[in-house]
Amino acid sequence: MKKILLMMTVLGLTFAFAGSVAPVNNALYQKECASCHFGYQPALLNKTSWEKVMENLSDHFGTDASLGKAEHDQILAYLISNAGSGKIAANNTSMRITESPKFIKEHREVPVRLIKQKEVGSLSNCSACHTLADQGNYSERAIKIPNYGRWE
Repeated sequence: MKKILLMMTVLGLTFAFAGSVAPVNNALYQKECASCHFGYQPALLNKTSWEKVMENLSDHFGTDASLGKAEHDQILAYLISNAGSGKIAANNTSMRITESPKFIKEHREVPVRLIKQKEVGSLSNCSACHTLADQGNYSERAIKIPNYGRWE
């Protein structure tokens, strides 16, 4: 099975993290999108899904997230140029990362009680359990579920 790797260089040493995607590195995206919710990495959805997300920001999952044309176009370009094309984003025709076949497969064994607890709330709250999600690291070694512990 092919694994996604994120390469990171720190003090001249290169590390690879299995189960990772490139972290968000766009200031406008962080300002406009990640200020309201977790800044999902573009690789978690494919190009078509990101286009759908950006198509109707006046009703963005029940919230008006409208942007000016320049900001909209810049964020869309960032998302599309960094969109996923591998297993993570494949076969997902929706706008929700949580509806991708890969996401569903990876989370199928997590008991609903652990998801519904107040510290997590829903599967869209990645950073509640994936302690390095903001860095794009979703490896099992970086999972710590509130009121449960490490997922093994």
